[in-house]
Amino acid sequence: MLYVDRPAWPARGRLWSHLISDVSLAELHVFAEMLGVPRRAFDRDHYDIPAERYPMAVHLGARVVPSRDLVRLLRAANLRRPKHLHRPAPHPRQPS
Repeated sequence: MLYVDRPAWPARGRLWSHLISDVSLAELHVFAEMLGVPRRAFDRDHYDIPAERYPMAVHLGARVVPSRDLVRLLRAANLRRPKHLHRPAPHPRQPS
């Protein structure tokens, strides 16, 4: 199932929502692609989507939930990736 909170997060002169899946990140990526949301909007375990894409997300089946429920849903699905645990991939070694 996909979930979205209402656009309430201000940034760069717009309001934003968070889009998550409680099934898999693969499901989340496919849904975001259907919405036309670029991959750069993905942040560890969710997509930030602008308010103008919110109605389409709901139309395509994302369930609207309060923001506080998103983290609970991610944790229950074992998909939560908090910032303090996120480590970027190491840089590959340069050939000698």
